[in-house]
Amino acid sequence: MGSELIYRGHETQPASDSYSPKPDKPWASVTRAARYMLREQRLLFVLVGIAIATLIFTIIPTSRVPLPPHTTTPILDSITYFPIDAQNKFSYQHRLGIGSGNPTGKIPLGLKRKGLRIVVTGGAGFVGSHLVDRLIARGDSVIVVDNFFTGRKENVMHHFGNPNFELIRHDVVEPLLLEVDQIYHLACPASPVHYKFNPTNVVGTLNMLGLAKRVGARFLLTSTSEVYGDPLQHPQKETYWGNVNPIGVRSCYDEGKRTAETLTMDYHRGAGVEVRIARIFNTYGPRMCIDDGRVVSNFVAQALRKEPLTVYGDGKQTRSFQYVSDLVEGLMRLMEGEHVGPFNLGNPGEFTMLELAEVVQETIDPNARIEFRPNTEDDPHKRKPDITRAKELLGWEPKVSLRKGLPLMVSNFRQRIFGDHKEGSSSINKASSG
Repeated sequence: MGSELIYRGHETQPASDSYSPKPDKPWASVTRAARYMLREQRLLFVLVGIAIATLIFTIIPTSRVPLPPHTTTPILDSITYFPIDAQNKFSYQHRLGIGSGNPTGKIPLGLKRKGLRIVVTGGAGFVGSHLVDRLIARGDSVIVVDNFFTGRKENVMHHFGNPNFELIRHDVVEPLLLEVDQIYHLACPASPVHYKFNPTNVVGTLNMLGLAKRVGARFLLTSTSEVYGDPLQHPQKETYWGNVNPIGVRSCYDEGKRTAETLTMDYHRGAGVEVRIARIFNTYGPRMCIDDGRVVSNFVAQALRKEPLTVYGDGKQTRSFQYVSDLVEGLMRLMEGEHVGPFNLGNPGEFTMLELAEVVQETIDPNARIEFRPNTEDDPHKRKPDITRAKELLGWEPKVSLRKGLPLMVSNFRQRIFGDHKEGSSSINKASSG
């Protein structure tokens, strides 16, 4: 029975016939996987689709902004930039943020300039308070650090309540921790009456340089023409090393500033701190300390009080006098520029002490009497800045003459001495814009 069945099978199925499977259709594996995902893994498929769409929109470059109708030249990266000379007036050209060393030098047209966070040591003082006024007006956030040894709260009280203004009572001879972009270091008594009493400016400079190093801030040192001592070169250039008595009665200030410049350059070369150095010549204007021993404030206060104008020596010593608004402009240009310095910031107009007394007489009281007294020790005979370097590299030179600026200072002194409120003390803008 079994053999018969086998035989019949051979008869009904020819030996030449063999089994072959049905050929696969193209993309059959892909379609089966897709059907499976659609039928069984729908949520997974939706998530994968979202991921693919996100990737596509991420890698596609954004379209460029079309040129304005009046523009005939292509715009780089869809941004129009101010000319270089306009940037130098108000842009912080070297940094996008704290500690960044990438120079930009460009501000997008139509975009508001990003305000900086700036600390001004000695910001309640004469020069410092005027600098604070300019920085606040520019839109920066300003932190004033002052121990009020010579500074006055009255100089910055008009900023109280401004969210961009902070005031810290602190002596910079003690360390200070702040997060800032720029440091204007003005904290140092500048008159003989004060710096002989408190000769500690070098320690403050060292602390502020340490702060600049920690937070990557740009540091500006306000040095002085006193680093030239009793100069043998006239006028004085920045390359002149000076003629200074290291043990004289003025040396705590003269040599202190020379040491501060040395420390500043050491931090620049050794620690990579961005620094700027300004050598300031005689400056006058509203908010100067009354009776601080400096010649302009002495003459003005004496003339207003009907006292003799005290001229030391023969009165032939020469000085150069710049109005405070000119100095502030120079400091800001130096900070925003790309040059370390040092730079002389002063008015090259040269006056003898007798000539200055005569200008004060013309301005206040033609009948004011001049009284001669013995000269002070180590008093320099000549002092006149060569500002060629500031003109060429900063585009800066003073604009306010002595005869124009002195009446504005007299107005402020008259108010403070006699309480005359009819004449205001905020005349700085009138002088700088005239």
